[in-house]
Amino acid sequence: MSSRAEAGVGLPDTGDTKGVGLPGGDTKRAAGSRTAMEIDGGATEADAFPTALRDALGRRGLSLERVSERLRARGIGVSQATLSSWQRGRSQPERARSLRAVEVLEEILDLPGGALRSLLGPRRPRGRVAPARGEGAALQVLGEDSVVEKALGERFRHFNQETGSLLIHDVVTLGRTGTLSNITTTNVLRASRAGADRALFVLSFDDEQAEPLDIRVTSGRLGEATYLKGLKSLVLEIHFGRELAKLDTTVVSYSVDVSPSREPATHYERWSRANLHEYLQQVFFHPDALPSGCRRYFRDQVGSPPRSQRRISMNDSHSTHVLASRCKPGVHGVAWDFGTTE
Repeated sequence: MSSRAEAGVGLPDTGDTKGVGLPGGDTKRAAGSRTAMEIDGGATEADAFPTALRDALGRRGLSLERVSERLRARGIGVSQATLSSWQRGRSQPERARSLRAVEVLEEILDLPGGALRSLLGPRRPRGRVAPARGEGAALQVLGEDSVVEKALGERFRHFNQETGSLLIHDVVTLGRTGTLSNITTTNVLRASRAGADRALFVLSFDDEQAEPLDIRVTSGRLGEATYLKGLKSLVLEIHFGRELAKLDTTVVSYSVDVSPSREPATHYERWSRANLHEYLQQVFFHPDALPSGCRRYFRDQVGSPPRSQRRISMNDSHSTHVLASRCKPGVHGVAWDFGTTE
């Protein structure tokens, strides 16, 4: 079992609230917090078709691969990449064959005739619609259709565009059996524009038994905490308590207790879509479950092979740490072994 985090620019194993086409989640909110708010509100005309398509795909529980196969079986070739662009709103069906594909999609997704086609807007200028700045940077590290994107839904497109992290400190604590026990994070954020007053954070877990038990925000105010069991991800919305001026900074700190998982944790990762001034990760092991070895590593993208691996030592407090300065975008992690030392 492992954990990743996305804190303003990055995430534990692994970056939103329950979104279009997502499974139901268990929502936990701090006492006195406001009701969860919809970030994007109602869909605009341009959003109507992609929103309806994502909604229908989610209700049917069909992957883009499966939909592409069903279209192909009916003599219509539409790739997964094209379907992905349609549901993201980066492009829309316009040519005759694409419009025919939309009609067949309505049948595949059990929609009334015209339910999707009637939502198509006017023809767009030729060329791919560029993703929003924050979305494009996140996709470079997370890849397409990541757990973070699914967890955030519509909010992924504008994910924390108003802020960027300068410094992040993660403290990971493991229990007696070597399973993840607690994650505590302090994040120094700087506003890229005036008016920023909150940020989203995503924590994802490998084991479905590892669920958040208690969430404490010690700097900032918890506005929303949504656990999406089907995605094994926790989405936190933390309010700063004031609106920031451009280039103003604020500190957000939170702690999450985690229920024991089936297997011992093997690593912890944080992804970052932008340069970090500094990243510090500490891992504390229980005296009854000490690893045989620890190492740090870097990935260019979530899921890609680790590189720049290097052994790191433990100290007398049964902990190890990594301090990285001027971190480039990517995935920074620490891994450990509970087996016999080589």
